[in-house]
Amino acid sequence: MVAVSREAEHRFTKANVESIRLLAGLGVEGDAHLGVTVQHRSRVAADPTQPNLRQVHLIHAELFEELAEAGFTVAAGELGENVTTGGVDLLGLPTGTLLRLGAEAVVEVTGLRNPCPQINAFQDGLLKAVVGRDEAGGIVRKAGIMAIVRTGGDIRPGDAIAVELPAPPHRALERV
Repeated sequence: MVAVSREAEHRFTKANVESIRLLAGLGVEGDAHLGVTVQHRSRVAADPTQPNLRQVHLIHAELFEELAEAGFTVAAGELGENVTTGGVDLLGLPTGTLLRLGAEAVVEVTGLRNPCPQINAFQDGLLKAVVGRDEAGGIVRKAGIMAIVRTGGDIRPGDAIAVELPAPPHRALERV
């Protein structure tokens, strides 16, 4: 792991911290998105009883390098992620993948983050840089993945990440 972040208020950017505690079935202790039911404001407005499939947001640090090549300066936590990874193809993982974070914590990948227009308030034009189109015209979301906490535990920058794929057939990630 490159960085871990949390924010108690509903803000776009999360502060980098020395460690975060993941709580089974809830999310990141002390984070605004902690809960059994959805905590993202737009989703609460639509249906506050929805299960929270977005307890933990993970982004690959390689995205920041790609954005830098396009003229953007983005650092860990600034896109609202809780966990910044390195060397793991997050976007290529299938739904249901288990990620073992550090010594104890386990999260289950639920889908792709769908970035909202707030990202352009952070840096103008950034939304277009993290949501593109493939050769067939399909939407490609690059702003990370979402997960739920299966087993809690403390995680820190420098902790290992182990990937455990689900049994086939694998389902591609979809927006959650």
